[in-house]
Amino acid sequence: MIYDDREPLPLELWGGVECTIVRLGDSYRNQIVETGHFDRAEDIDLIADLGVTTVRYPILWETVAPESLDRCDWSWTDERLAMLRARGIKVIGGLTHHGSGPRYTDLLDVEFPQKLAAFAALAAERYPWIEQWTPVNEPLTTARFSALYGHWYPHARDHASFLRALVNQCRGVLESMRAIRKVIPGAKLVQTEDLGKCYSTQPLAYQARFENERRWLSLDLLCGRVKDGHPMLPFLLGAGIGWDELGAFADGEGTPDLLGINHYLTSERFLDHRAELYPGHDVGGNGRHSYVDAEAVRVKRLDRDTGIVARLREAWARYGIPMAITEVHHGCHRDEQLRWFVEVWNGAQQLRAEGVDLRAVTLWSLFGNVDWRFLLTQKRDFYDPGVFDTKSGTPRPTIVARAAKAVAEGRDFDHPALDSPGWWRRPPRLYPWSGSCKPLDWEGRKILITGATGTLGRALARVCEDRALPFCLTSRAELDIVDEGSIAAAIERHRPWAVINAAGFVRVADAEREQDACIAANAAGAEKLARACEAAGIPFATFSSDLVFDGRLGRPYVESDTPAPACVYGASKAEAEVRVIAAKPDALVVRTSAFFGPWDQYNFAWHVLTSLSRGEAVTACEKTEVSPTYVPDLCHTVLDLMVDGEKGIWHVANEGRVSWYEFARKVAEGAGLDAGLVTPLQALVEPGLNVLASTRGGTMRKFEEALDDYLRAMRDRPELSQPALPTEALLQIEPEEDLVAIDLAAE
Repeated sequence: MIYDDREPLPLELWGGVECTIVRLGDSYRNQIVETGHFDRAEDIDLIADLGVTTVRYPILWETVAPESLDRCDWSWTDERLAMLRARGIKVIGGLTHHGSGPRYTDLLDVEFPQKLAAFAALAAERYPWIEQWTPVNEPLTTARFSALYGHWYPHARDHASFLRALVNQCRGVLESMRAIRKVIPGAKLVQTEDLGKCYSTQPLAYQARFENERRWLSLDLLCGRVKDGHPMLPFLLGAGIGWDELGAFADGEGTPDLLGINHYLTSERFLDHRAELYPGHDVGGNGRHSYVDAEAVRVKRLDRDTGIVARLREAWARYGIPMAITEVHHGCHRDEQLRWFVEVWNGAQQLRAEGVDLRAVTLWSLFGNVDWRFLLTQKRDFYDPGVFDTKSGTPRPTIVARAAKAVAEGRDFDHPALDSPGWWRRPPRLYPWSGSCKPLDWEGRKILITGATGTLGRALARVCEDRALPFCLTSRAELDIVDEGSIAAAIERHRPWAVINAAGFVRVADAEREQDACIAANAAGAEKLARACEAAGIPFATFSSDLVFDGRLGRPYVESDTPAPACVYGASKAEAEVRVIAAKPDALVVRTSAFFGPWDQYNFAWHVLTSLSRGEAVTACEKTEVSPTYVPDLCHTVLDLMVDGEKGIWHVANEGRVSWYEFARKVAEGAGLDAGLVTPLQALVEPGLNVLASTRGGTMRKFEEALDDYLRAMRDRPELSQPALPTEALLQIEPEEDLVAIDLAAE
């Protein structure tokens, strides 16, 4: 890429797929396989349609030549790279990505550089049209996690091993580029590295200084800067790194043609010797001091010095080499992912205006990642969506994809979620000791939520507040969902950008004798709201239930299954679905199941806890299976779908299926209560399988993980000594419970 001094080329949008292959003991984890990208050739068209000009793409040593360089399998990379080339997308070829190589080498192998270079030569001969290469992704980060912290193979935990692994990787980059340039004389090195900064309390200033020098070491080596007087030189020599090895870098031959800077919100750290200020945090140390390694973004006094813009300025001042931001990803809620991408893109434009030669921003993790929250060391199958959400097996574009396509085409992009700053800029993020600041007032465009007295309405409002999504929560007195005039007045008054209906008739048993009231609240009310939103041109979401099914199908229900309700309540919800979609074809209809949550007492889990804590028996049906759904998870997922602009029927429930009896026992066991007090219901009950599955990707994390969170939230709650709710009342509670609607039914 060449810049014209008179008129610089516009900032480019690049892309990348999470392609880490790490060795853990004797096994490997491959993110290309775990995210499903390996089996989806059609992903290439999705990438191209975003408007990206260049893609960081894997040609990974461990995959192509797992047993020997004499037995290479190029079939997968041949197909994918040819598709990218056909779509006119440039490729940055990645040869290792947090890997230690195949089984015939590792990061501590003195021959690692030569073996990697031999593979690089084969890759260059195979793909001579690729001009840009990254032989080793983030060598410093990989060395830390593999040879200093012991997370990945070879699982070393000492500074000498760390430095050996780092030098081997940097030598591997140098030797690989020599081999590549013999085939492709004009080949360019795009060297990526995670760039953060370390801060500390005064007693730990020496440790912060050391880590802040160390963070540059991979790039300093490649640029030939590690010479007499370099602060890291004594450590290298002390670790057994010879002058001859260091001399290989001295002439700067390994200097990158472009610096690829990766930066995450947790890349910047704060070292604090006051461990008592961080209850629940791990305490580490360096042999001289014990301390907590905390997130610098949560320390108020560092506000003006943290962030990707500040780090890029440092890198530009130090090296003066053209740069690109080569990974932009945030594993969080969809609005936060959008805010992060937009902030990074705008920051890049700001730096270019200052004269920094910054050429591109790279959408990373295009198809998400699996278990990166646990550094891949735990097999929990925790999927974080990227630009596309692939939970269903078919990639679904998120709001970030829409934003990316807009900026790639040079268009402005706007969304109500951008009215508020990201969590990393909001006061609640701060550590309690860090100091207070004036609460921010987010007077942005609002989501209107009905059902102010109901469990779900209150929970949605709580989650919106946590996510800085402005909202208005209405009761029946403010918005009567069966009164068209009341609906119109509320929409005119609040001018929401979206409406979520969490109101309705919820007393399942009473619906049998109050059919008209149930239909009025659940079907007619939802239809009138949908019609009003259609007229106003705003998104609408409403909730349905697993009771639109009779439980006799014999397998979990998916979105395409035909409703067959066995009760009036279920029939009212099935009718509501038809009416809502007829009135507003792009409405979002969320079917969910029996839920439990930490913010109210109207749920089965609370009943079990309170009863067992007093030594009272609990009787529950063992023939009816359901999908217990954790209210916080449900609210977050529904808001993600709303931000993404999704429509149609979605099944949203936690993954798993249990009977009410199994549910009660799991609550008892998890809380350390007497599970023997849970007994099966002896009454004759028809077996039922009211379990929700999803072909659209609505299934959330495993029920057991959500239950663990619930029980943690319930510990030491004094309310557990209060009288339990009657079991018959609990069995009537549905997700859209609204006491106001109950009043309506009684009139």
